[in-house]
Amino acid sequence: QVRLVESGGGLAQAGGSLRLSCAASGGISTFNTVGWYRQGPGRQRDLVAIINGDGRTKYGDSAKGRFTISRDDAKNTVQLQMNSLKPGDTAVYYCNVGDERTFDSGMPTDFWGQGIQVTVSS
Repeated sequence: QVRLVESGGGLAQAGGSLRLSCAASGGISTFNTVGWYRQGPGRQRDLVAIINGDGRTKYGDSAKGRFTISRDDAKNTVQLQMNSLKPGDTAVYYCNVGDERTFDSGMPTDFWGQGIQVTVSS
């Protein structure tokens, strides 16, 4: 059973940084793509960044130039470095795993972590 655990969220000031981590375990060998999505208050869940097994990356418009996704396959973790944070980045951030189709489409699978709160104050 796939288990995804997010960590590293919390409170940051505008202009600050946070680093999120997603730790994966249990039957993840069939998944090569990991994505970060976020859901702000009253908003839909949107793609933030996604990385495939070859290390290729894609970013949502709000993340481009500010966020960086990376992976450590030895530790089965994926990180999201978030810089120049804005109050609009306030959301619950979720980790999701999928395959190459997930990477190509950006559409998440049903495999989610529990989510972690990120709050950016002005």
